[in-house]
Amino acid sequence: MASFPSPGRSPHRRARDERGVAFPSPLVMLSVLAVAMASITFIATRDQAPTERRVDTATIASAEQSPSVEPEATPTETKAAKPKPRVQRGEVYVEVYNNSGIKGLAAATAARATGVGWSVVGEDNWQGLIPTSTVYFPPRLEAAGKQLALDLGIKRTAPAVGVMKRDRLTVILTADAPR
Repeated sequence: MASFPSPGRSPHRRARDERGVAFPSPLVMLSVLAVAMASITFIATRDQAPTERRVDTATIASAEQSPSVEPEATPTETKAAKPKPRVQRGEVYVEVYNNSGIKGLAAATAARATGVGWSVVGEDNWQGLIPTSTVYFPPRLEAAGKQLALDLGIKRTAPAVGVMKRDRLTVILTADAPR
């Protein structure tokens, strides 16, 4: 027995209803995957602390003054407190860059740093956007970076980034730099 379409329905309509499931295009699948990866990254990194720290001379001075009476060690404590290493200014290389419109700012700051014992190995202009004068340090020179910031009156330190060399301190000066 032949099957005829019911009155009012065309044979083309019936063919459309029986077509099946269409799979999404590769672009849609990649977009869904990208959104999922971004969500995972956001969740994984949202509670991390910022790496920038503000260095304040009063805070460092109070941290360096230790109480005269040391607390008694508990029986479970086996490690003795390590003395803070002293920064040897002459053994640390420093580069000074001017990121302001003030002519000679890098040279004057380099001369001040040399005057207190730092080994300044270069000075030049810096191209880029720096929010405030900053001493950038590689991980092993963090203490030296903070000391240089104190010596120059710069309030901000941060880990070295981008094209900065990892064997020296990098000072980038803006218009707020102490003179």
